[in-house]
Amino acid sequence: MLKRVKTKRTMNRPVLLFVSLLSLDSVIGQASYSIPEEMPKGSLIGNIAHDLGLETKRLVSGKAEIFNRNSAEYVELNRERGVLLVKERIDREALCTETTVCALDFQVILENPMEFYTVTIQITDVNDNAPTFEKGEMKFKISESAINGAKFVLERAVDHDVGINGLQDYLLKPSDHFVLKLHSNANGHKNVEMVLQKPLDREKQEQINLVLTAVDGGEPQMSGTMLIVITVLDVNDNAPVFTQKTYKAAVTENSPKGTVVATVTASDADDGSNSKITYSITNTLDNVRKVFKINEENGQISLIQNIDFEKSKYFHINVLASDNGGLTDSSKLVVDVQDVNDNKPEIRIMSKSNVIAEDSNPDTVVTIINIEDLDSGKNGDVKCFLKENVPFILKSSRNNFYSLVTDSELDRERASEYNITVTCSDEGVPSLSSSVTLTLQISDVNDNAPVFERSSYEAYIVENNTPGISIFTVKATDADWNQNARVSYILEDSSVNGVPVSSYVSVSADSGVIHAVRSFDYEQIKDFHFRIKAQDGGSPPLSSNVTVKILIQDQNDNPPQVLYPVQTGGSVVAEMVPRSADVGYLVTKVVAVDVDSGQNAWLSYKLQKATDRALFEVGLQNGEIRTIRQVTDKDAVKQRLTVIVEDNGQPSRSATVIVNVAVADSFPEVLSEFTDFPHDKEYNDNLTFYLVLALAVVSFLFITCLVVIISVKIYRWRQSRILYHSSLPVIPYYPPRYSDTLGTGTLPHVYNYEVCRTTDSRKSDNKFGGAGGQNVLIMDPSSTGTMQRIQSEKNILDEPDSPLEVRSAVITIK
Repeated sequence: MLKRVKTKRTMNRPVLLFVSLLSLDSVIGQASYSIPEEMPKGSLIGNIAHDLGLETKRLVSGKAEIFNRNSAEYVELNRERGVLLVKERIDREALCTETTVCALDFQVILENPMEFYTVTIQITDVNDNAPTFEKGEMKFKISESAINGAKFVLERAVDHDVGINGLQDYLLKPSDHFVLKLHSNANGHKNVEMVLQKPLDREKQEQINLVLTAVDGGEPQMSGTMLIVITVLDVNDNAPVFTQKTYKAAVTENSPKGTVVATVTASDADDGSNSKITYSITNTLDNVRKVFKINEENGQISLIQNIDFEKSKYFHINVLASDNGGLTDSSKLVVDVQDVNDNKPEIRIMSKSNVIAEDSNPDTVVTIINIEDLDSGKNGDVKCFLKENVPFILKSSRNNFYSLVTDSELDRERASEYNITVTCSDEGVPSLSSSVTLTLQISDVNDNAPVFERSSYEAYIVENNTPGISIFTVKATDADWNQNARVSYILEDSSVNGVPVSSYVSVSADSGVIHAVRSFDYEQIKDFHFRIKAQDGGSPPLSSNVTVKILIQDQNDNPPQVLYPVQTGGSVVAEMVPRSADVGYLVTKVVAVDVDSGQNAWLSYKLQKATDRALFEVGLQNGEIRTIRQVTDKDAVKQRLTVIVEDNGQPSRSATVIVNVAVADSFPEVLSEFTDFPHDKEYNDNLTFYLVLALAVVSFLFITCLVVIISVKIYRWRQSRILYHSSLPVIPYYPPRYSDTLGTGTLPHVYNYEVCRTTDSRKSDNKFGGAGGQNVLIMDPSSTGTMQRIQSEKNILDEPDSPLEVRSAVITIK
């Protein structure tokens, strides 16, 4: 173990050499300082914030830190003050063993935005190491016959300081017989030789002790000494001589132990024991003797330890050849270490972002990495690339820095996370590579509007619904994330039949459920539509619209309505069936409608009650009443039929109509069956009174008939207009004895009246004549007269455009 003597000297004031700013990718600057070694801990190196043109608060907000594998233990950054301080005592000799110029290189990294700066600190030497000899004593055996000018190689002193503080000179005392001679090598070192200048005389002095002193040029000057003991021998005339003054050899790094590097050869002209040469390596403080050994007999130099090109690229081996007479010669072996591609590229992540917004612009810097390969030549040439097909690229910059930047637009909806593998390979044979995987999250931006599952919706609801009932649910999805994907549903303002749509339906903002605000009536409104807007929770929000159509489904909530025969409260309508009617004779037809729709409006007709069920039947689908057997004289004149009309709804609804049928060939036959008028005692008491009253009645009836005829014409004209505009369906069927009157309904085409009055009003008859020889009998219980059918020769109103034709009435008093 070598002993190193150090004299420490502190310099408290750092020297600022220069500060320069360069542009590299995003922001890269450079600052350089020069400080002496051995500065105490906490000493100021320089104001890095000022020198880089930064504010102190930028160092704090950017979380400035030092990035380097080696320099971090010697230098620290004070963010609050913006200065660089000495963290640990710096020993230049320990830090830079083989280089004259010693410097610390590191980077200062800042975030938000990403910036980095390069800082170089040159460590200047302090004279804290004295020249040192490996051995404290060196012995020589020199023949007394040694001639003047004989050279003896001395051990070289080592001074770890550099420059003026390094080894400068040697001194030899006493200098009676020998003088020193110095030789400078190509590597800057000085070899020292002791040259005989005065012959030795063993008889006068058998042993000579000399002191060799090595001094440096520092202030104060430091030195080291070695004792030289010379034993004077008898005559040995010839010294060994090497065949070459400098030998050269090459060895591949990682060569196995025992590999022969080179062989040196020396010869001695003497005979016998004086010609026997012994070889040795004279290197002192370096690592040569730890790596190489020499065969003392044949001069073969071999490896005793593995060589690493990255640590030592060459070796200078000083070889000494000595004979038994103490004569020596020296030579030098220069060993070049050849590089082998045995180091993978090292990937260091200097700064990175874990999250990036999906709307980031192209060329946004995500990560900065530094690549280093300790090999040389092509073995150290590194190229990096990305394995995956990702929207990122690597941009190369000088000094083996790469920036990972965005290459195209990002879309979180396509990929919310990327695992980016950066692979770096050198150009050696075989090539070595290393890789690192970066995980990058893509943060969401509200760039997607909600999308409905359908382009339009149709929903159904049964009429007479309960207000507040749920009708339908619309659903929209948003491809964004979190708040940007939260969808709210809004009912857009519109109107239905002049009424705001909000009075018909409402929509749940969170779930999209559509509720009925009111109860719907299919007969009033069959369908309506409106628009719903889906809006997300982004800023600004995005939205889309969809049309919803609500169709009202019919419910069987309306019973059938009988159009014919008309049911009146004051008169009795009877259908006439002659006794000669055959089987299947059409008596009349029950006409009914249902304002519902679909099967709720499908009507069926059934005979519920009848005076004689064996005589009549009702068509199930058409409502026609027909005879099912031959009419006989035994059949009652008065027949009462009860027909029920049912729809096909569930449950079904119905209406009942009573049809009076008179089985007779003439009206007088049936009058007693259909009329039951009470006798008025006043007529029996005073016949004269009735005669006078009859005259008054006849006069009144005449006037009334004129008014009625005119009123009926006006009424029927207005009725035809009402029926024309009515929403009720028109049944294109006309009952027996009826004809179509300009398409306005089923009304009698011709009316013939015959009035017969007797002295006994209780036996009066009323007869109403119909067209085509068929008969319709109308009985008025309040009437006391008899009307007989006659055929009028002239119409009272004979207008071609009249919808109704009214015949004249002739009243005859019998």
